[in-house]
Formats: sequence, structure tokens, C-alpha cells
Amino acid sequence: MSVSEFAELSGLRAVVTGSTSGIGRAIALSFVDAGAEVVIHGCRSRDAAESVAAELRSHGPRVIAVMADVGEEESLPMFVERCWAELGGIDIWVNNVGADLLTGGEAKLEFADKLQRLYEVDVRSTLLLSRLVGQRMATAGGGVILNIGWDQAERGMEGDSGELFAAAKSAIMGFTRSLAVSLAPSVRVNCIAPGWIRTKWGEGANDVWQQRVLRETPLKRWGTPEDVAAVARFLASREASYLTGQVIYVNGGAVR
Repeated sequence: MSVSEFAELSGLRAVVTGSTSGIGRAIALSFVDAGAEVVIHGCRSRDAAESVAAELRSHGPRVIAVMADVGEEESLPMFVERCWAELGGIDIWVNNVGADLLTGGEAKLEFADKLQRLYEVDVRSTLLLSRLVGQRMATAGGGVILNIGWDQAERGMEGDSGELFAAAKSAIMGFTRSLAVSLAPSVRVNCIAPGWIRTKWGEGANDVWQQRVLRETPLKRWGTPEDVAAVARFLASREASYLTGQVIYVNGGAVR
């Protein structure tokens, strides 16, 4: 096997939720570069979703944009049905979408309201979409589901955001382990737990946070969305066929 063939996804069909920017966009691009057909998912801006889809079409196979508000429970079955119909089936589903409580307008919400948004967008959508897709995949003969956790969910971080994200992401990580048992042996389910990744919040973080990242990360740098995407591509590939129910930490060696 050549280097270029490792973790290749030719002939596979993937959906990446929340893929108009950041980690989701990087995962979608990695999948397209590996040969997969991909659904770009957007929640609010169709222009953003269509722009990313148009950009990725220049890299490889079929790329389409599908809009859905995953915070609305009734929209989830229709979203899955639309993606399944557009691609003629789904082999890989990545639950990446999450509420932006750090840089968007929702950063000003009260604690209880932030908790509700995290439950609706991160936790509930991941659980319900995973079950909807997993059942279809099992009936079709197999597939891969990837969820997104957080490396500090298990060791803890101070402050409102630390408490909120620890609660939400711990739920997703625990659910991943149990769903993997439920859907075995035909469907694999794993979770990626990123550490300090330089997305929009990281780019604007002040010097105190910049120094904290370097202090807490043995590799002495921020992670990038591409670092997470490389692991997602591997976990989605045939080379990871003996991995399920795992939480993979992409955090530069930070102590858990």
C-alpha cells in the first residue's frame, strides 16, 4: 500500500454536521481529498454552506450542501432522510455541530440558557442523529459514526464554560461507548476529544490564554483543525476497522 492509499475513502459517502467552518470544514475537506462524496451541513447561513461546497468540489468527487437546524428535534429525521436520498446512502456520519457559546451572540446568555443550548445542539442532536443514522447503517450492512467530545471533560476546567462543556461533552463521550456496543458488529462508533484547537476563539484569545495553552500542552503549540481532521479520516477508513467504542484524544499530550 502506498502512502497515498492509506486511509483513503474512495467510493464512500459522508455527512459532516457543522461543516461550514473550523473543525467541521477541515474534516469535510480531508474526506473529499481522500475520495469521499460529502454533504456540507449548515445551520444558519446557506451562503456559507454553498461557498464551502463549491470550494471543495474543486478537490474531488460530489459535494453538496444541506441546511438543517439540528437544535429543532422535529427536523432531525427529515435531515437524515434528505442526506440519505442525496447520496444514495451514507457510510460515514460525523456529529461535529455545536453551539457557539464563546464567540457568537449566545456568549451573552445566562448559564441556564447556555446549558439549554448545549443540550439541544450538542447533546440531543448527537444522540438522536446517531441513533437514526446508526439504525439505517445497520440495516444497510455497516457504517461509521464519529462524535466530537472534549479532552478536559474528564479532568475538569474552572469556570462557567468549563462546567458547561464538561457536562455536555462527557454525555457525548459516554454515549459513544454505549452506542458502539449497541451497533456492533456492523457499525463502528468512536469519539474524538480535541484539546486546545486554534479555531475562531483561539485566534482571538488573549496572551494569558496563549501562554496557558503552551504550558498545558507538551507539544508546545495549539492544535489545528487539520490535526483533528487527520484523525477523523483515519477513524473513518478501513484501516481503523478494529476500532470502536473509543475516545481518541487529539490534544498534544496534555495530561488527562
